[in-house]
Amino acid sequence: MVKLEAETKNISHNKRWNLIFGALIVVLIAVAFAYASNSLNLSLFRSIDKSCFCAKDKDKYSGVVEDCCCDYETVNHLNEQVLHPSLQELVKTSFFRYFKVKLWCDCPFWPEDGMCRLRDCSVCECPESEFPESFKNPLRHGLSSDDLVCQEGKPQAAVDRTVDSKAFTGWTVTDNPWTSDDETDNADMTYVNLQLNPERYTGYIGPSARRIWDAVYSENCPKYPSEELCQEEKILYKLISGLHSSISVHIAADYLLDEATNMWGENLTLLYDRVLRYPDRVRNLYFTFLFVLRAVTKAADYLEQAEYETGNPTEDLKTQSIMKQLLYNPKLQAACPLPFDEAKLWKGQSGPELKQRIQGQFRNISALMDCVGCEKCRLWGKLQVLGLGTALNILFSVNGQEHLGQTLQLQRNEVIALMNLLNRLSESVTFVHEKGPSVETIMEGHISSPTAPSSLLRRILASIVKT
Repeated sequence: MVKLEAETKNISHNKRWNLIFGALIVVLIAVAFAYASNSLNLSLFRSIDKSCFCAKDKDKYSGVVEDCCCDYETVNHLNEQVLHPSLQELVKTSFFRYFKVKLWCDCPFWPEDGMCRLRDCSVCECPESEFPESFKNPLRHGLSSDDLVCQEGKPQAAVDRTVDSKAFTGWTVTDNPWTSDDETDNADMTYVNLQLNPERYTGYIGPSARRIWDAVYSENCPKYPSEELCQEEKILYKLISGLHSSISVHIAADYLLDEATNMWGENLTLLYDRVLRYPDRVRNLYFTFLFVLRAVTKAADYLEQAEYETGNPTEDLKTQSIMKQLLYNPKLQAACPLPFDEAKLWKGQSGPELKQRIQGQFRNISALMDCVGCEKCRLWGKLQVLGLGTALNILFSVNGQEHLGQTLQLQRNEVIALMNLLNRLSESVTFVHEKGPSVETIMEGHISSPTAPSSLLRRILASIVKT
């Protein structure tokens, strides 16, 4: 009898230790799983069934885009069906592939070390034999400077929506009042093939990179949440925020995942951390996209008639055909004829003074691009800020008298920058729309999960003690 009791106790004791051992195995597996979930496990995202997240996608961003005249659903549909395919084709043509830029000049605000961690920071410049011969010729002037109407100082600043239908009178060398770039200054200017220098991760991080954005937001672009800001100041903030979001999206979409093997791919964790977890940044991306799209549609007559000469008549005709299809697409005109209404801005006696001040702020932002310490980042920063400045010039360049057409004048480089910027924004909207819902569901579900390794361990041990 005593022997039987002893054997029973031994069995119970062994069973208990087996339970403890099994529990420890479970805990170790749970900890390993939690660690893997916290790490950059991109395979986790690749196996997602997109159909599972349609409902959340519709609820997250719906209705009219703030301060615009189109809703999110329409923007996504038009971008997928019309804008993105046409823009992808357009920017690959010879005319829009080459951008004229001064890559290295002194930063006007502080000394810059020009250090970057990766070889991907460098830009491959074009030899003279590569870019179109017509680009080397002096630009044909449009109207003389005496014919330009200066808006500053006038008591009224109401914006008219029309641009002179006579449109194109030749590429101009007139400076854009919104930017600091001067295309007439050919010293140290070079042509760059944008297709060979994609916007993507370069390793440009740390204090130097942060200082650029800190200067943009703290000194030249007032914070949006302030109730004291007028509508025009809020719009400047949203444009810069939208551009910032787009740049972050492109870094996440083409990221160096493994430097040792030179493996590139999507960094969806970065996409969430920098953009998706902040809904305002996504909304500002859509706003900036519609703002630039409005500038392009407003200048439709000019852009249709412009001379896209590269010395290759067949390709030049193709470029003009793509541009015309994009500008006058019936789906775009029917669904979103006025992406943004610029006529409601710069009203009242203070309009001209306000515009002059905001122009100065944006010029400073443009000049800050010379302080970017990474060559490729500087290239795309200059191009996209010039493109945004061109959009501002198109929308706000008239003399303030209603129904009076204003002759539009643009530099060739400005049009190249404008259409490439619209393409970059289109790509960002596409990427966010396709990846956003599934990434948000996984990341937010993981963050809000109450099951942590420590709590799981406590619950298992508690259950063992009760056994």
